Amino acid sequence: MKNVAVIGAGTMGNGIAHTFAQSGFKVQLIDVSEEALKRGVDTIVKNLDRMVAKDKISDSDKEDTINNITTYTNMAEGVEYAGLVVEAATENVDLKLSIFRQLDEACPEDTILATNTSSISITQIGASTTRPEMVIGMHFMNPVPIMKLVEIIRGYNTSDAVTKTIMELSKTLGKVPVEVNDYPGFVANRILMPMINESIETLYNGVAGVQEIDTVMKLGMAHPMGPLQLADFIGLDVCLSILNVMYEGFKNPKYAPCPLLVNMVRAGKFGVKSGQGFYDYSESRKAETVAQQFV
Repeated sequence: MKNVAVIGAGTMGNGIAHTFAQSGFKVQLIDVSEEALKRGVDTIVKNLDRMVAKDKISDSDKEDTINNITTYTNMAEGVEYAGLVVEAATENVDLKLSIFRQLDEACPEDTILATNTSSISITQIGASTTRPEMVIGMHFMNPVPIMKLVEIIRGYNTSDAVTKTIMELSKTLGKVPVEVNDYPGFVANRILMPMINESIETLYNGVAGVQEIDTVMKLGMAHPMGPLQLADFIGLDVCLSILNVMYEGFKNPKYAPCPLLVNMVRAGKFGVKSGQGFYDYSESRKAETVAQQFV
């Protein structure tokens, strides 16, 4: 288990790779292109530099962490000796099923296959392999190196032994694992996404503006970040995808995404990563509201 492969070098993937590498694991970071891998490693280096500047780690710790990471564009090579694979690709069910079929063929038979999905069924993913008892969810929170929580999601066929192993492994990373069962949205997003969606509905219905809604939740409910700003941080496209998964899974209209959210995603306004969402993140207009044009 000292060899951990991470599929995807994006925001979540590079954060997961960083966390394992800093904890002494040998990490094989895998993505489809050298460019994506370079961006991922550059992000890890920048985050480590911040930790050094804040005296949270030493320069030696930084170098050890970087040296623990090896990059691959060939999945089969990257997972050849992995005791655990953590998939952190885009939140798309077809893509994840394809990746897990490939992992099932390429990985040793005793390799545990984990997914960082925030909403997609672990049971469905496990059923795409010949080892469903070895498939489990590890839903890390963003930013991964800082946030303590990991949702550990058991699929219908996930074994007790695999669940226990991943719970204990998460603790060695300095995380707090919480075991949950496999239903749409799990726990975190089943509670969080309806709140975000209702906040968007509140804006859509003209009850209050973006900053007013966020201020009420920050000052009135002691939230560190308002729900609309948080949606921008998560990614509005990701929020929409999760709500759609829950709506399809439960057939309950309370999970139906707000039309404003749908329109913003169609318009390419994904939040921080696109430069605009409910706030403007461009260099010239930091954190100014832009959502009104879509109402």
